[in-house]
Amino acid sequence: MQSFIGRMIGAAGLRVETYEEVEADVSATGPAIGVVIVSSMAGAIGIGASNPRSIAGWFVAVIVSWMVWVLLTLFIGTRLLPGSATQADFGQILRTTGFSASVGILRVLGVLPLIGRPIFIIVTIWMLLTFVIAIRQALDFTSTARAFVVCLLGWLIPWIVLFGLVRPVI
Repeated sequence: MQSFIGRMIGAAGLRVETYEEVEADVSATGPAIGVVIVSSMAGAIGIGASNPRSIAGWFVAVIVSWMVWVLLTLFIGTRLLPGSATQADFGQILRTTGFSASVGILRVLGVLPLIGRPIFIIVTIWMLLTFVIAIRQALDFTSTARAFVVCLLGWLIPWIVLFGLVRPVI
């Protein structure tokens, strides 16, 4: 069994065995939530929030959007587009996607002058890749493409709803 830091590094490195390990380890739920909290705070700071109020606002927004994405991805992956071997529960998805957020801690580097924005974008893309691998393993998909579609739909639906609701207000 890997250590907490070992699991974070393994998840960031897209190691399948790390995702399988945290999926099966119910004691990894708390640490996975911890990773999401730290990663979300790093993202709030890295996006350029400069005062405690804006950091708190971004932090809440990042946490809520992550949770919606996880829930939608779980629903889509288990009910709408399951694979032949798909069997997963919320805890398995929470643990794998929680540890997939490990690399997001690097988003704090978004505050660096000149190179911060590109680093933030690269790390965010890296996070998308880790989320896809986490979903592929948690939902026992044999295809990374299926996992990508499920993750993309879970990500796009809130944006469509959000912009659909916000547009008339503008």
